Amino acid sequence: MWWPFRRNKFKNLNREDLVNSICELERQERTVEAEVLQKIKEIDALMEKGKKEKSRDLQLFYAKKITHLNEEKQTCMERGMYLLYNIRLMNKLKDAYDSNSFFKTQTKVPLSELLADQKRLAKFLNKALETRIASEDVLTSADELFAEVQSAYEVSQPIYGVGKTEDEILTMFEKESAMKDEQELLENASPSQPNKKKKMKMEE
Repeated sequence: MWWPFRRNKFKNLNREDLVNSICELERQERTVEAEVLQKIKEIDALMEKGKKEKSRDLQLFYAKKITHLNEEKQTCMERGMYLLYNIRLMNKLKDAYDSNSFFKTQTKVPLSELLADQKRLAKFLNKALETRIASEDVLTSADELFAEVQSAYEVSQPIYGVGKTEDEILTMFEKESAMKDEQELLENASPSQPNKKKKMKMEE
């Protein structure tokens, strides 16, 4: 039911209260963001553990932990998005408050009296529009000319394309990278080999 004497909540709206509310919402949003980043960090760490782990049971354990953390991360992200939306609306309310204050003061400025002369204002605006159209036509024509010339240009394959030599080098890079990865795997897989060689030399 509508009450004709209901108090207007916006009549005594205070800018300071709005700013404080926005600051508090932003603080909460930063806290939620930190939680999300922490969970992403934990998930990444578990992913690395899972990739290195040989035990199927431990891999399954890590997978379940990752699933659980993903669910928590999603919940945090939803809270963060809710806060961001709230902040956005509160900022709109603050902007409206500022605009209201601004326009109240502007009605007392001599410029308002100048704009009140609608007939001369219309004449001035039409002249300004004609000037703008003429200027834009010059730019548009030049832009169309640029586009026409550029469209006729074809990229030079010898300069920018991948030739036979470049392709061979790229393949070599890929092989080198693969060999390096294999070497690192071998070194990680047998760290005790150098000690074994030293022991054999001592026995000799």
